[in-house]
Amino acid sequence: MGGRFTSDLDEGSGIAAAIADVARVRAILLDAARAGEAVSYSDVLNQLGTRFTRPKMRALCKTLGAIDRAGATAGEPELAVLVVRESDRLPGQGWWTEYAHMTGYEGPWLGAEAAKIVKKLQQRVFRYWRNR
Repeated sequence: MGGRFTSDLDEGSGIAAAIADVARVRAILLDAARAGEAVSYSDVLNQLGTRFTRPKMRALCKTLGAIDRAGATAGEPELAVLVVRESDRLPGQGWWTEYAHMTGYEGPWLGAEAAKIVKKLQQRVFRYWRNR
């Protein structure tokens, strides 16, 4: 049997490199911010030339974290809040975990209250990047 285990990130080093390309992913998020739109995890991965899978989404989340850390250093609002699930248009668990860690937030990650917080943060991003 001797087959080697491969993850779907192994389908080509180009895919893994694209997902980890901070400048490329940031450009996708800046386009969304300037257009005043959120973008799904699937949309971002599609723009990077691949389909959605959980391992790819987790890799993308690492890149989103790097983008937001650099943005915070530059005094910019976070961009990762623009990346949402298709099902409910809210960011995933990783974003909420980081948001709770950074702000002390203890509220829900789903539902109307969560959506209100996300919308407020997204609007701040849209305003900031609209004319930049």
